[in-house]
Amino acid sequence: MQKQTLGRTGLPIAPLVFGGNVFGWTADEKTSFQLLDAFFEAGFNAIDTADVYSSWVPGNTGGESEVIIGKWLKQSGRARDEAVIITKVGSELGPGKKGLSATWITQAVEDSLRRLQTDHIDVYLSHWPDDETPYEETLGAYDKLLQQGKIRHCGASNLNAGQLRAALDVSASQNLPRYDVLQPEYNLYDRASFDGPLRNLCIAEEIGVISYYALASGFLSGKYRSHKDLESSQRGGGVGKYLDGRGMRILGALDEVAADTGNTQAEIALAWIMARKGVTAPIASATSLKQLESLVKSASITLSDEAIRLLNEASE
Repeated sequence: MQKQTLGRTGLPIAPLVFGGNVFGWTADEKTSFQLLDAFFEAGFNAIDTADVYSSWVPGNTGGESEVIIGKWLKQSGRARDEAVIITKVGSELGPGKKGLSATWITQAVEDSLRRLQTDHIDVYLSHWPDDETPYEETLGAYDKLLQQGKIRHCGASNLNAGQLRAALDVSASQNLPRYDVLQPEYNLYDRASFDGPLRNLCIAEEIGVISYYALASGFLSGKYRSHKDLESSQRGGGVGKYLDGRGMRILGALDEVAADTGNTQAEIALAWIMARKGVTAPIASATSLKQLESLVKSASITLSDEAIRLLNEASE
């Protein structure tokens, strides 16, 4: 499988990143191991997680996803450099355990390394903007971790163009490491926050982009077409916002392209993101081998110019 470089990091990654938010939630440890084995056997090599995954599950406290990935790394028999591990810091894990202060980052990274059972994290991301902590402090903390070899690269998630520009300016003026990777929300429906100034900035600065919510919480799979379809779904609350005229137009375009190509709507939606200039790879999750097989197929789809035009027009 053809791999591409993640921005200026030099890290080669396949065109799809596995979303580890399901580990310890909708995928138990045994299933998670099976999924990761199959994902890597198919030629993919990057896993995205965060220290907060999956704290929202009753009985969980956060870190469950990292623990599962760490166990899998140990039992898989794969060399550490065969996997690109991306994790994040900043979401709240309890009183005083949140944000991007140097003190918390220094503690949180050790916790993540222990759970992941590794001596380094390939890409360490600031999960959310922290208005209470100056970029100098956060980037200074990352600088120390880079020098210690505990992280290989740093990046950010959920920044807008102004925030990313400000962080890059601080890096340049203070001779600190810069955010080389961005993780924005991006899919056929949710385009506004990335398309435009933020995407242009990432392209100009050669920042690697791994986007999340690639299937809009499952809406772009085509299985949710009315509020009745949401009644038995755990995702009901998150998908309902897509059931509007624009959402139906996007599903209509996905239906048309899927019928022409013989692929599923989800595979087409992922292939569209992979074809977007400025995006290195989307993040997508699976909770069964059947779902994973579909994700794998998406990486081999080459959409025609007409298909891309149809999808672009429906989602504008």
